[in-house]
Amino acid sequence: MAFGSTPSAAPGRARAPWAAVADPASRLGRTLEPAEWAAAGIPLLRSPREVVTGLYTRHLPVPSTAVVAVLGPDERLVASASFGRPATAPDGWEYRNALLVQLRQVIPHDLRRRRPARTAVLLYCRSGADRWTEEDGAWMWGLRDACTLHGLRCGAYITLTPTGWRVLGEDRGGRRPFAAPPADRIAG
Repeated sequence: MAFGSTPSAAPGRARAPWAAVADPASRLGRTLEPAEWAAAGIPLLRSPREVVTGLYTRHLPVPSTAVVAVLGPDERLVASASFGRPATAPDGWEYRNALLVQLRQVIPHDLRRRRPARTAVLLYCRSGADRWTEEDGAWMWGLRDACTLHGLRCGAYITLTPTGWRVLGEDRGGRRPFAAPPADRIAG
């Protein structure tokens, strides 16, 4: 019996087992398109304006800030945390890990429950247009996976841009609040 590695067919082209994680093609599998998100049966928020305004007031997010919130069965805020976007290319796996870190810090998991009693929503503040981006798809994938791993129901994904807020997959939104740099917020 011999131990060791089998030489690659192309010298210098051997790939480490973790190389697939960094491969841009594998990142594409960790993103959700708006149609996939809408078809996933994500529960609608009864009052999205109230949720968005409450999170905005509590966290005052600026572009590249994510706010993850856990809502109780009555859609009241149970816990929330804001954090900066990971400094990687849009990757649902990295975003999921960042969300899990925040969730673990603010609320115990619900993995022992038969059905999730609480719902996690994500508000992402970014610059640019309010249409769907690959980064949004990665956040959506990350939110869905983080909810599964933390025993929560996956809730709405909301973008906050300079033109206002929008709940992706639902086509609901508003003009206020909106993403503004910190200097604009103080002056306005």
